[in-house]
Amino acid sequence: MVNILGVSFSTLTLEETVAKLKQAMQGQTPLYIVTANPEIIMIARQDQEMRTLLEQADLITPDGIGAVWASKYYGTKIGERVTGMEMSTALIEYASEQGLGVYLLGASAESNRLAIENLRKRYPKLRIGGRDGYFQPEQEAEVVREVRDFGPALLLAGLGMKRQERFLSRYKQEMGVPVSMGIGGVIDVFAGTVKRAPQFWINLKLEWLYRLIKQPSRWRRQLVLPQFVLTVLTDKNRKSL
Repeated sequence: MVNILGVSFSTLTLEETVAKLKQAMQGQTPLYIVTANPEIIMIARQDQEMRTLLEQADLITPDGIGAVWASKYYGTKIGERVTGMEMSTALIEYASEQGLGVYLLGASAESNRLAIENLRKRYPKLRIGGRDGYFQPEQEAEVVREVRDFGPALLLAGLGMKRQERFLSRYKQEMGVPVSMGIGGVIDVFAGTVKRAPQFWINLKLEWLYRLIKQPSRWRRQLVLPQFVLTVLTDKNRKSL
């Protein structure tokens, strides 16, 4: 583990993380996974609820390149990003091979439907279900019951930052899903309604820039990146290089 501005990140590689979660999917102990980027780190510095949700997580992986960069200042270098997209894809494939269930919770009704349809085409043996994320707080008990009745080994929640973490943390034990993970907009990528950056951009560690070009409305969210860098560089707890 490495603590970056109060958030404890796993230093496992993508391969090691996937291996750990594959084993967990075969077990009975519910785990709640957070894929965190600099935006989540900075929000947690100001938001007590977000800090608590991160503290309650069983594993926090470095979804953004910012955490990988910052780790060198905190004594234990993270070797690579471990993103929700890569983990989800690998674990869905494993679920298909092992006859385990997958549940997609989130996105619009159309995106959720398309994601399930596309994944069934890719993995014909996959047992998969899901529902959209447009439910009210008073419907949460119904959603929990639907997930529990389906009995997945993997729950992928794309409900938006903080809401998905709150839901998974609150109902982890009640749902009893071995591996639950917040994945942001990954369901839309599976649906094909949002395109991921080409591999060229990913290799250059510029996926964030590609998303900003494609979705200029994200510019306000990207302002957190220079704030994050400055906070790390001026943090009295960082190690001298």
